[in-house]
Amino acid sequence: MTAVRGEDTAPAAPPEPASSAALVAVEGLRVSFGGAEVVHGISLSVAAGECVAIVGESGSGKSVTARTLLGLTGPGSAVSASSFTVAGQDALAFGEREWRRLRGRFAGLVLQDALVSLDPLRTVGAEIAEVLATHDVVPRARRAERVLDLLAAAGVPEPALRAGQRPHQLSGGLRQRVLIASAIAADPRLIIADEPTTALDVTVQAQILRLLAERKAAGTALLLISHDLAVVSSIADRILVMKDGLVVEEGRTRDVLGAPAHEYTRALLAAVPSAASRGTRLTGGPPIAVREPDPYAQVLAGTDLTRSYGRRVVVDHVSFTLHEGETLGVVGESGSGKTTLARLALALLEPDGGRVSLHGRPWSDLPESRRRPLRPRIQLVSQNPLDSFDPRHTVGRLVAEPLRLPPGERRARVLDLLARVGLPPEAAGRRPRELSGGQRQRVAIARALGPRPDVLVCDEPVSALDVSIQAQVLDLLADIQAEDGTAMLFISHDLGVVHHVSDRVLVMKDGQVVEEGEVGEVFTRPRHDYTRALVASVPRLL
Repeated sequence: MTAVRGEDTAPAAPPEPASSAALVAVEGLRVSFGGAEVVHGISLSVAAGECVAIVGESGSGKSVTARTLLGLTGPGSAVSASSFTVAGQDALAFGEREWRRLRGRFAGLVLQDALVSLDPLRTVGAEIAEVLATHDVVPRARRAERVLDLLAAAGVPEPALRAGQRPHQLSGGLRQRVLIASAIAADPRLIIADEPTTALDVTVQAQILRLLAERKAAGTALLLISHDLAVVSSIADRILVMKDGLVVEEGRTRDVLGAPAHEYTRALLAAVPSAASRGTRLTGGPPIAVREPDPYAQVLAGTDLTRSYGRRVVVDHVSFTLHEGETLGVVGESGSGKTTLARLALALLEPDGGRVSLHGRPWSDLPESRRRPLRPRIQLVSQNPLDSFDPRHTVGRLVAEPLRLPPGERRARVLDLLARVGLPPEAAGRRPRELSGGQRQRVAIARALGPRPDVLVCDEPVSALDVSIQAQVLDLLADIQAEDGTAMLFISHDLGVVHHVSDRVLVMKDGQVVEEGEVGEVFTRPRHDYTRALVASVPRLL
């Protein structure tokens, strides 16, 4: 990273400082990679005991800005500013040695993907202990005890057990809490949290937000990067809205979210799915043509399904029905059995008991040789299509793969499918890694639609997407359902998304369905304590 003082920069008007004792403050920040500028003269400050949030879509410059404040823009980058102070020091004069001294001790970083951020070869206890040793936080004899204290403070149950485990042995929520424990290990004055709750269950998200709020109340400065406006509204004092490397709006949280001045901010707020948005197009435009489900046309059903892994019962006597043109939502925490239920529905797992039927005929208990010709009728849209795509193949080949058509017709069908999901013809020649997350999800939907399925099983299909891209994908699924009468089994931890898309909902806990019914009834008048706890944990916009 090359840092220079910007002599001729024309910074955006700096925000009103939260206090005269800002722990980090930058004016006219510009960041370039290979000569291409991605952050264009923005200004921000964060004071002790304050939470400042940066919101915007992928590519807006949020994460680059956050990493720049820690000297982590990486090789080949160029940073300039008219002024840049960290802990009262001139950060433009820092070399790598000065930045290393600040990281951990002055500032802790919490990233979104804990599985990538944590060392897979070390126990999580060793990971946290390294921070304690590097910054000489406590004597060696007290490090093990301090590790357990930090895990407990981050809300990790059974800290002594978890400290001896490796990241892959923990759930996503536990890994995220371990990252937070590591970030606060040196008791930093500043925490930078980059999408710390994305893709987490609503109850785990609430726990992490409480932990961050406790640190803030104790005087820690918090810079929160998020595309979830409800999360931001629950903890932030001020908001900066970024688009294309610029701050397009900023101010107090209540002002920005309650009376947004910029068109882009208004569009972000309009794209948030909720009970109120049900039946509307999140991206604007004419209402979605809703096709009423046919209660007599049962497409998919599970009867008394059970599935265990060793002694652990993951799905415990679960039954469901899904009708033509209907969306059945499935909600619950990690480990509740949602994804295992999806795999049973797809016949990718065999149930230990019970059965799945497709169009009233045997499905789960068929031999695979007889099931294979029927597989095109039920298709999967997963959370991370990149994991299931062969990176060597082009988009055109990926979409064409499940099609049973002559070569000439197959090419035309691929282009038609890409057009239907809003992708240009030239996308057919690109590879998955050349696409954005939203584009890859559109490819996954196009591939699933190719065989003209009767059922789409959507397993967290939008949980990792920005709110505006999420809105586009949800509108696309709604249009597909309205046009084709496709039934959807829709699994998500996001209750707002489920309320927006679903006709009925199953609430799962510990492998069992604890409540089910019409989505509005279940979410507005929940009968079960667990459902009430889920609904109460949902962050709400101001």
